[in-house]
Amino acid sequence: MYSEKVLDHFTNPRNVGELPDADGVGEVGNARCGDIMKMYLKIDGDTITDVKFKTFGCGAAIATSSIATEMIKGHSIADALNLSNRAVVEALDGLPPAKVHCSVLAEQAVKAALADYYTRRGIDPEPIVGHVKKDVHEGEEESCPSCSGCDH
Repeated sequence: MYSEKVLDHFTNPRNVGELPDADGVGEVGNARCGDIMKMYLKIDGDTITDVKFKTFGCGAAIATSSIATEMIKGHSIADALNLSNRAVVEALDGLPPAKVHCSVLAEQAVKAALADYYTRRGIDPEPIVGHVKKDVHEGEEESCPSCSGCDH
């Protein structure tokens, strides 16, 4: 059901924790579905020099957070802005369809942290980062097609 990479990042997550002096912090998720991600970024110039995460959720949520941090650490802001949920899924050698929403959360957590980074500098983040969906279910009325266990 889960790839070896998913299991590895779940059992040995990388970059877990907080950055008390973070330049940007983003939190996304939906408590009703049980997945909440918080990303912390340290940025020097145009480079993400450090990244940490705290995730409350299932194994797939932890694994997608972990791999996302590895994919952006040491890279430029532009590279981080181009991180897609599809790239996260591919880096983990796939996710079950019911868990793909976790990769969307990872992508949005990075974007939320970058939006916070720009906001702290007095720059409107939306033209740069785009719209950040803090809840992957934003706009869904009655059903949640991507995750099982939702009660809305």
